[in-house]
Amino acid sequence: MSELFDAVDALVASRATLPPPAERKRLRAAHGLTIDEVATALKVRRATVSGWESGKTEPRPPERDAYARLLDKLAELYPAPANATVPAPDAAVPATFAGAPAPAEARPLSTGPASEAAVMTATENTQTPAPAPVAAPAAAPRPASTTRPPTSRRPGTRKAAPADTPAGSTDPRFENGPLAVVDVEDGKVLAYCTGGLVLDVPAKSIPALVDWTLREAKLGQPKLSGPGKDADPLLVLTEAALERYGLPTALTEEEQLAGRIPEGHKVIKQLVRAEWKLTKRGFGPWARIYRPATGSERACVQLCIPSWNALDTRHWGEAGQLPPAELARVLGVYASRVMTPRGSTAVTGLELMTALHPPTRASEPDATGKRHSEHNPGSLGKDAIDPMNWPPCEVPDGHPVLKDLPRFHARGPAEKLFEEAYDWARPMTDAECTLRHLVGIDVNMAFAAGANGLNVGLGEATHVKAPAFDPKLPGSWLVDLSHVDLSRVKVGKEWVELDGSLLPSPFTPKGDRPTGPAWYATPTVAYAAELGYDVAPAEAWVRYDNGRYLDGWYQRLRDAYLATMADLGVDADLAPADFLAAMDGYQERDPELTIAITAIKATVKGGLGKLRERPRGEGWRPGEPWRALSRPTWRPDIRAAVISRTRINLHRKIVKHAAFTGQYPVAILSDCVVYAAGGTSPLDFLPYREGKPLPGGFKLGINPGLVKHEGTQTVLWGEEVRERFDAPALNLARSIKDGTVTAVDNGE
Repeated sequence: MSELFDAVDALVASRATLPPPAERKRLRAAHGLTIDEVATALKVRRATVSGWESGKTEPRPPERDAYARLLDKLAELYPAPANATVPAPDAAVPATFAGAPAPAEARPLSTGPASEAAVMTATENTQTPAPAPVAAPAAAPRPASTTRPPTSRRPGTRKAAPADTPAGSTDPRFENGPLAVVDVEDGKVLAYCTGGLVLDVPAKSIPALVDWTLREAKLGQPKLSGPGKDADPLLVLTEAALERYGLPTALTEEEQLAGRIPEGHKVIKQLVRAEWKLTKRGFGPWARIYRPATGSERACVQLCIPSWNALDTRHWGEAGQLPPAELARVLGVYASRVMTPRGSTAVTGLELMTALHPPTRASEPDATGKRHSEHNPGSLGKDAIDPMNWPPCEVPDGHPVLKDLPRFHARGPAEKLFEEAYDWARPMTDAECTLRHLVGIDVNMAFAAGANGLNVGLGEATHVKAPAFDPKLPGSWLVDLSHVDLSRVKVGKEWVELDGSLLPSPFTPKGDRPTGPAWYATPTVAYAAELGYDVAPAEAWVRYDNGRYLDGWYQRLRDAYLATMADLGVDADLAPADFLAAMDGYQERDPELTIAITAIKATVKGGLGKLRERPRGEGWRPGEPWRALSRPTWRPDIRAAVISRTRINLHRKIVKHAAFTGQYPVAILSDCVVYAAGGTSPLDFLPYREGKPLPGGFKLGINPGLVKHEGTQTVLWGEEVRERFDAPALNLARSIKDGTVTAVDNGE
């Protein structure tokens, strides 16, 4: 009889009444408890308690009963105020922030190239059309064992998904989404998919898991371009899953250096016996397991192992510590809006370029009706540029084309293309010191905006002597721009007088005025001509085969960024004051979507960085080729052009702002600009009139190329920091966000 009573008590506990999420958080905070203390007491993870308080997940027995008991005791000690409105227990909590102005009515996704025109020209200021916000998949609560379908050789049934969960793929092959997080609970292996779906996994080994994924799981993602390939299914293995399948939960120091487990590991032997293969990088944090393709059919599964540092905390935050359902949601948002991750955010950024512009396509049928593989126009082609055909000015030190240079030779500006982001600062003037604050503004997705509409070379370069400069022709130009005087420049069609000593040069990352001939990318030279000065290149490497290769890449990442920010309550059509209010604390509204935002932005910068990937060990020596040179997407010239355009876009806005207001920046770091101002808000120095910004200048908004508030500190803080480090030109933009100065920054 006692067993029956215990069973009844457990059944009652499984439905223990809980207050709404906001009240749970209030009660914990009222007693001075931290999330960690509650998690320790209930023997769960910190992220689990955080999910209970945000309403994304609900506690299950036996923790539910203990959690309800804790909240009941706290409610007795700290009753809700009499005038407080408390929602009904277990009321549904919206997945997105509702305090900011509501997003605009949904519109169809833009398919044509569109941009913030203020980024591109000095006289127009047309906002980029915002994509229709796509609802982010909401985290599903872990199912109780009593609701789980029985283990079988078929996928489990679909659970009820939250109302804002997007519909699954219309492709029946991938109806369960692009990926799954594999975990072990109560002795059973479960696959947490996007949209609240949980599948039973019958596989008892890694080879069987791969086979089940390809035969029954219905995971994957349709191709992004007509000639492209479908994305392979992605499985994310938790520590519990690693233990179940005989893999280590963490890599040893030696394995971390190698980036893989040893070839003799028992799991690799299992794969070999089952005739599965691994790529050259082996079984590491991002492992690809495949069999050679037969015709158009691919047999490949990718594994992501967070505990092996697959999800770098710099780009994915605490994603690797999330419960399986929440992790599936974060990765699902990223996969649906960007693409299924193929490795780090940098690798994925590069793979996205290829997925949108595949190097080959099927030809028209020949006389026998057979199709052949041919070059896909507008792509970078399937064959890499011969390392010895690269212009010497465009390659980094140690490249094979430079192998005959004397050892330790340092190339100067006349030998090396050096297009990098700004790192510039200057001492404040006496007038600026009389103001009270330093306000930083940051350009949203600056490098993505720099890539939009940019004409880049698609093939090899041609060397020409004394060419006439053509701003539409991508390439590298050796030209002397030392005669450009920022004290008198053209803004639009008019010449204006400025204080050139308070402006950085647009031609060098450090803002120094050039002293002689140097190599520049096309956007930099074009800007010198735009400022009203003659340019006469001595020589150039130009690419007659060119196109707007990055447009689709930009649009995909822009749409992903805007849709996710809209889910966080920051819409693209907000008025300036409403935008600043919506941005205040947006990260706290949905920490999981904030992780996705960070990953999207890292995909932009990382993908561009991969265009000039340097050697990564492997016994490389200067003058020898390295692995990255063998791929068509090793294109340092494209990276240089994007950075050049981004820096020029920023300088154009700074000049426009100075000409109109007489205000000059005191520091610039990449896409962050700091101004001295009388107030704490960007609206205290940005010249808005009746809600409209200066045409061609800085404009507040979430679209790529527009700016947001980065941070505010006092002028006194800035002077104290510079005095403490004895560095009058210390770059305050590096610390404007939170005021923390972690190291001496002498500008070198």
